[in-house]
Amino acid sequence: MFRSFTAFALTAVAAVSFAAPAAAAERQPFTAAALAAAQAKGRPILVEVKAWWCPVCASQGRTIKATTAAPQYNSLLILSINYDTQKAEWKALGVTKQSTLIGYKGKQEVGRVIYTTDKVAINGLLAKTIG
Repeated sequence: MFRSFTAFALTAVAAVSFAAPAAAAERQPFTAAALAAAQAKGRPILVEVKAWWCPVCASQGRTIKATTAAPQYNSLLILSINYDTQKAEWKALGVTKQSTLIGYKGKQEVGRVIYTTDKVAINGLLAKTIG
């Protein structure tokens, strides 16, 4: 009986593993070099400036994760700036507070969303970034 239960459990885990969608967008910590390299390739990029303690950042993160799991976001690169430890980096981008999202198509900035959890605004920025 134990063996049949174990086989059933392993089969269930495998089925869930194959059924679960993988995130389409690529995520990396922000560096100026990573941004420059992606821009040189003309890649769509989302820069997110976030802090672990920020509830707005957490809400934005959930929206971004849900939206970018779709296949049309497979070329999107998400670069995350730590608001607490990367002050020079976010200041160089003209950011003034955490929970700032910046969309780029290559070197061109296509928009910003600042300190909002509005899913329509966030998804609009994501769509402009890949569109």
